[in-house]
Amino acid sequence: MSDRVFIIAEAGVNHNGSLELAKELVDIAVEAGVDAVKFQTFKTRLLVTPDTPKASYQKELTDSMETQFEMLKKLELDEEAHVELIRYAREKGILFMSTPFDHESINILDRLGLEIFKIGSGDLTNIPFLRHIGRLNKQVILSTGMSTIEEVGQALHALIEAGTPLGRITLLHANTDYPTSFRDVNLLAMKTLAEKFQIRVGYSDHTLGIEIPMAAVAMGASVIEKHFTIDRNMEGPDHKASLEPSELLQMVRSIRNVELALGDGEKKPSENEKLNMTAARKSIVAGTDISKGELFTTENLMVKRPGNGISPLQWDKVIGTRAIRDYKKDDLI
Repeated sequence: MSDRVFIIAEAGVNHNGSLELAKELVDIAVEAGVDAVKFQTFKTRLLVTPDTPKASYQKELTDSMETQFEMLKKLELDEEAHVELIRYAREKGILFMSTPFDHESINILDRLGLEIFKIGSGDLTNIPFLRHIGRLNKQVILSTGMSTIEEVGQALHALIEAGTPLGRITLLHANTDYPTSFRDVNLLAMKTLAEKFQIRVGYSDHTLGIEIPMAAVAMGASVIEKHFTIDRNMEGPDHKASLEPSELLQMVRSIRNVELALGDGEKKPSENEKLNMTAARKSIVAGTDISKGELFTTENLMVKRPGNGISPLQWDKVIGTRAIRDYKKDDLI
C-alpha cells in the first residue's frame, strides 16, 4: 500500500477452474500494469449448502438448473494451485492476492504468507470470520456491498477488537450486482464511509466500462478493484461484468492520468503555465498617444496583450495619475 492508488485486477473465478487460464490472467494483469492480481479461495463444502440457489445474475449467465454448489465446485483452486500461482506471480513481479470465503481458506492463505487479506461483501456480517482475520493483524481490505452504515461499523468493531488496528483497514464502497447500473452506484457513499469512520476508502466496481473507477479516483479512492477476464463471452458467472485485456490496460492508464491530474491541491500557476503568461495575460497600455504630464484616464488607457507590463489589477491605482513620459498608442505603461 502506498500513496498512489492501489489497483487490484480481480481475476476471481474467471479462470474457470483451470490453472493455465489463471496464469494467463496473471499475464494480462502484469501487462496492464496493475499493483495486484486477485483470485478467490474457497472450499465449496464449507461455503454453501448443497441446495443453495444461485444469485439472480448467476442464473442468467450459467446453467439455471445447476445449484450454486455445483457451479462453485468446478471453480475451486486447490492449495497446490495457489502455491504455483503465488510462485508465478512473484516471478512476473506482481502481488498475488485472494479473497478467502471460509475459515480453512483463511488458514491456507495465512500459511502461504499473504500480507493483505481481502474480505468480500458477503462476509461483512460474518462476525466469526471477521474475528479470525482480525486476529492475524494483516492489512485488510473490506468490501461493503449490500451493507448499511451500522453493519459496516459492527464489522470494523469485530476486526479491531480481534487485533487489527483501524490504520491497517481499508473500506471499499461497492454494489453487489453484476453488472451494477449507474443509478445504483451511489459513489458519494464512499465519502460517507471515509468521514464516518475516519478511514482509508476505495471502490470495488461492478459497472460496465471504466468511467466510475475514474470518478472514484477523482473523489479520493485509495484502492480500485475491478473484475477482468480473457474474453467476456466465456462461460461463467463473472465474465460478462468484467473488463477484457485492452479495457483493463486503458483503465490503469486512465487512473494514473487522473491521479497525476489531481495534483497537490494548492491553487497556483504551474511551471508550464508561467511560460504562457506573457502571451495570454494583458497589461495596461496607451489607448492613444499620451504626452508627458497628461492625466491617465479611462479614455486614454486600454488593456491589451502582452502581459509583461503593469497588470490591469492595478487599473484603479493608475487612473488619475500623470504620465512621467510621452507614450505612443499601444505602448506599455
